[in-house]
Amino acid sequence: MSSDKADILARLEAIGAQDEVRDIGEVALLLANLDLPANDPAPYRSELDLLAADLGAASRGADTLAARIAALSQTLYQQHKFMGDVETYDDPQNANLMRVIDRRKGLPVALGILAIHGGRAQGWEISGLNFPGHFLLRLGKGGEHAFIDPFEGGRALGEGDLEQILHRVHGRTVPLQPEFIAPVTNRSILVRLQNNIKIRALNEGNRPRAIDILQSINLIAPENIEVLAELARLEAASGQVKSALRHLERYLQRDPPMREAAAIATLKEQLNRSLN
Repeated sequence: MSSDKADILARLEAIGAQDEVRDIGEVALLLANLDLPANDPAPYRSELDLLAADLGAASRGADTLAARIAALSQTLYQQHKFMGDVETYDDPQNANLMRVIDRRKGLPVALGILAIHGGRAQGWEISGLNFPGHFLLRLGKGGEHAFIDPFEGGRALGEGDLEQILHRVHGRTVPLQPEFIAPVTNRSILVRLQNNIKIRALNEGNRPRAIDILQSINLIAPENIEVLAELARLEAASGQVKSALRHLERYLQRDPPMREAAAIATLKEQLNRSLN
């Protein structure tokens, strides 16, 4: 049974009004369903439930961090056949959780969401990291923790591995900073997921698509002023002046940094003049 787009929008807006996003898998499915409203979400929810149940069975008696990592790898990548999409990495489908489930492959952040969903269903301490350019996970137990690459079969990473990833992302040696391995919220992970789609749309010159994705991000993260500014600029460049002005006004109400506020105020004045 296909979903009603208005209902999806209302649910995402309600989630955006909450202090925190609790069920990351469900919200990722809603964002995917917004893009694919003809899809029935029920089978995908069943897939998430099955993944959690299978991980529970595989991790029964797993009383060490290493055993949990092994159970996660066995369940998500061997039993359920998920993998990182190396061959068509930039395909936007890799960031749509419904298509990731259909195709059994995706980006690091999409696979990470599946791992977080499954792990938290077991009561595990698992979170995404603020790692630049490549989404990683942290799994903790009893005061110990490990870093995991969801794109490479749930491989545990040492400090040297983290430094290698930084070098690959930046093309040069970059020191490993504490903020890179700091946990992030579910909301931040979902924004990162959608940003992957937005960036690919902009790279293809598809401004309307980028605007749609930014609007979805704004629904779940209405306090993110960077999103408001980018959305307003794209709308202004696309001739959507009234919508751009609404978003600019909301941006200015959120006490932005002085330099950015001045630029936004100037843009707002220009758009107002264009309406007269």
